[in-house]
Amino acid sequence: MAKIKNIKARQVFDSRGNPTVEAEVILDNNISASAIVPSGASTGTHEAHELRDNNDYYFKGKSVLNAVKNIKKIISEEIKNIDIDDQEKIDKILIKKDSSENKEFLGANSLLAVSIAANKAASINRKESYLNLGYEVSLPIPLMNIINGGAHADNALRIQEFMIRPENPIHFMEAIERCFLVIHSLKKILKSKKLLVNVGDEGGFAPSINSNEEALELIVDAIEDAKLQPGKHVSICLDVAANELMNKNGKYSIQSENYLSVEESISYYKKIISNYPIKSIEDPFSENDWEAWAKLTSQVGNQIQIVGDDLFVTNPKRLKTGIESKSANAILIKPNQIGTVTETLNVIEIAKKNSFKTIISHRSGDTEDTFIADLAVKTNSSQIKAGSLARSERVAKYNRLLRIEEELGKSAKMAKV
Repeated sequence: MAKIKNIKARQVFDSRGNPTVEAEVILDNNISASAIVPSGASTGTHEAHELRDNNDYYFKGKSVLNAVKNIKKIISEEIKNIDIDDQEKIDKILIKKDSSENKEFLGANSLLAVSIAANKAASINRKESYLNLGYEVSLPIPLMNIINGGAHADNALRIQEFMIRPENPIHFMEAIERCFLVIHSLKKILKSKKLLVNVGDEGGFAPSINSNEEALELIVDAIEDAKLQPGKHVSICLDVAANELMNKNGKYSIQSENYLSVEESISYYKKIISNYPIKSIEDPFSENDWEAWAKLTSQVGNQIQIVGDDLFVTNPKRLKTGIESKSANAILIKPNQIGTVTETLNVIEIAKKNSFKTIISHRSGDTEDTFIADLAVKTNSSQIKAGSLARSERVAKYNRLLRIEEELGKSAKMAKV
């Protein structure tokens, strides 16, 4: 039995160059593991609190030295000598010590860094392999960012993310290859149209195009140019991020700068679903517009995946509300929205018991940490959202999944969606 001997913490940086928290858990047998937490740009108001110093004279207020201090001075003392295999006990101590509703006191970023580092250290200490977990695991299907808009790019696109998803790949490398082919075809097409091929926060292209339909047409052309069939080999998935698109009258500017009613917005969604191979829509309405979500799900939920991100923020109470109101059929899982590994696993369990698809997700300000790749496999989550095949903080997750597939060998299989 190994116990926690010490915890170190430091300020490091995410993929946008902003400060973030790294924690390192050291055991009494000198095994150690570290974790770095990511940060979002388009965030839900119900997310757990990310503690920043707000000192305008140091890193423009974005530094996280107080979160680092909380780990060193408070959290470290609380969980020293705790059995590293007791993740639930470790996380309960963290939650109790913070004691606030949304982790405002110690900060979800400080709690999560320690929680994930402890989880990693426990796995290393147990010499844990995917081959001896005691149950079958599967590799997730990637939802790969290909065109950025909204808060993730400097263009006029209303929808925040246009993604591609390989359909029914035999293995993970095949899934990656299909995405690779489509991305390179899209790059060629964009260049031929004299459009920029610069990339956004998550590695997708951010061309200066003005309409959702133009982006969708480009992606369909790229799939076909890659000698693949739209809808059969590769489908399209959207993240609307509708929090950013609703006005005070409850209308949405999803299609253009003109605001539409909920009913008109649903008609627009149904139109593009019928015209393009769209299989998933994330955050089609704002985080508190439960009725609009339920209406859309009742009308198209049997055809496509309706994913709650800002709606659920990896929170069990909000997920249960969504299950009862039938407001979605899938949930995006972001550990930093809730703050600990145990709470994250609890939400995944609730989702699975209620036949919700679980999609493990990165953040737009991510890091080289690959924990979410392992989390997706260990929880048999059907999909992973980790960005494009660009920027090392995104590719690191895919490389980790390829290593896991290699370890599993002939027993490796892909999840079903």
